[in-house]
Amino acid sequence: YSIAILFRGISNLSTRFFNEKFEFIIICLPFTVIFILFFFSIHYKFLVSKIIIINGPNLNLLGQREQSQYGSKDYNHLTEICYEKAKELNLNLDIKQSNVEGEIVNLIQNSVDNYDGIIINAAAYSHTSVAIRDALDVFKKPKIEVHISNIYKREEFRHKSMISGVVTGIICGLGINGYILAINSMHELLENENK
Repeated sequence: YSIAILFRGISNLSTRFFNEKFEFIIICLPFTVIFILFFFSIHYKFLVSKIIIINGPNLNLLGQREQSQYGSKDYNHLTEICYEKAKELNLNLDIKQSNVEGEIVNLIQNSVDNYDGIIINAAAYSHTSVAIRDALDVFKKPKIEVHISNIYKREEFRHKSMISGVVTGIICGLGINGYILAINSMHELLENENK
């Protein structure tokens, strides 16, 4: 009889202990999940650099216009390879394109508080836009100017870039691979800046 009481007591104690632990787990689990999500969001916000590629007029027509200068790959291919490279380097990348000078200025101005670096191919506006130059001058973080074609082997009016004086570096004449080089370079600049 006493052994049965002992087993019943152990059974009740273990059931009660399990129920209390289970209740503890049920209560703590949501807080643990919230903490983990908070930790990863902080990690993502502060440790993953966010960059933007801004493309100017007619770059949406890649593959359709002047293939001798710009190649046969289309704009979608360009964005795909850029996203792939950024993912490989653990960079958060946005890509924007506009044919309108004022929209490009707005993109640059909005980047000041939202991005760690700008890669810009202002296309034809590179040679004419003081407004884009002035907006870039306000952005005090790394900036890389990219041109698919070698602007110095083209018409005389393309030899002068209004924005070159306010960017960190320039890549031109290497086709769309110039964007990959720019992403690599931006990654290096941001890594060195954070040391």
